[in-house]
Amino acid sequence: MKKSLVAILLIVLCMSAAQAQKLTGAGATFPYPIYSKWFSEYSRAHPGVEINYQSIGSGGGIKQFTSGLVDFGASDVPLTDDQIGASKVKLTMIPTVLGAVVPIFNVPGVSDLKLSPDVLADIFLGKINNWNDGRITKDNPGASLPNLKIVVVHRSDGSGTTFIFTDYLSKVSSEWANGPGKGASPSWPVGVGGKGNEGVAGFVRQLPGALGYVELIYALQNHISYGEVKNAAGNWQKASIDGVTAAAASIKTLPADYRVSITNAPGKDAYPISSFTWMLVPLRSTDPAKGKVLKDLLSWIVNSGEGEVSSLSYAPLPKSVAEKVLKTVYSLQ
Repeated sequence: MKKSLVAILLIVLCMSAAQAQKLTGAGATFPYPIYSKWFSEYSRAHPGVEINYQSIGSGGGIKQFTSGLVDFGASDVPLTDDQIGASKVKLTMIPTVLGAVVPIFNVPGVSDLKLSPDVLADIFLGKINNWNDGRITKDNPGASLPNLKIVVVHRSDGSGTTFIFTDYLSKVSSEWANGPGKGASPSWPVGVGGKGNEGVAGFVRQLPGALGYVELIYALQNHISYGEVKNAAGNWQKASIDGVTAAAASIKTLPADYRVSITNAPGKDAYPISSFTWMLVPLRSTDPAKGKVLKDLLSWIVNSGEGEVSSLSYAPLPKSVAEKVLKTVYSLQ
């Protein structure tokens, strides 16, 4: 009898060990708030599954995943053909959610601010350096803009949020496109750098006169003012879920590999600095048990997690995109 109980206990322990899985991921800070929520909820619903995600920036996430150091990566930057070809892991990019990058500011006495595309580009180029500059006051009649130096704040790390922002600037400013250009780590003409969306938000909150850019949820959580931006249709837009959804609606044909930019999208209601964010996952996992958990996690995100994104000011995947993504997820091995 005693031997039988021991045998049963050993079987149960072995089964529990087989079910226990730990996934490690790294990358973008842009989706970190929603990823943190999703991974926590999934783990609670699946005892024995632990998901450890480090929000180190898209650049770091791409490097770690393509080097085979983590089970999945996260990026707001569509990988290039060269990056995909050089990866040790044969991968695919899975869009998970959409969000907005917003210009945040700390101008004493000012809570509402309009920033036209050319003005925003020229501030980050260092051509406009004072808050009472005539081009800013022209767009903000009645605002009490002070004679105060603009302190530009940008990311110091390789950043998908930076890619989204500079992708936008490159579309609205030929001088930016032919100068710093778009990228995760451009050569900034002016400014101070903060690590992560958290670092940029912290600097802007602390420095009077500061102007930076973060994913919308970081502005909301830190109670930092953010400006309206004129879209491609000429309408002023303050970032919102509806505005991001309108930008996504501009996609007529989604590429098979999901690599697409929706910054400066057409449409009267589109918020102009919007983007997808992606998880980087292996097409064929070298660890079948981990691959099974990752596949289940991704299908759970599309089927259940998308319903929670608006609570953190992200926009869910459009239905047509979600249906296509599920087919990709089901094809993973």
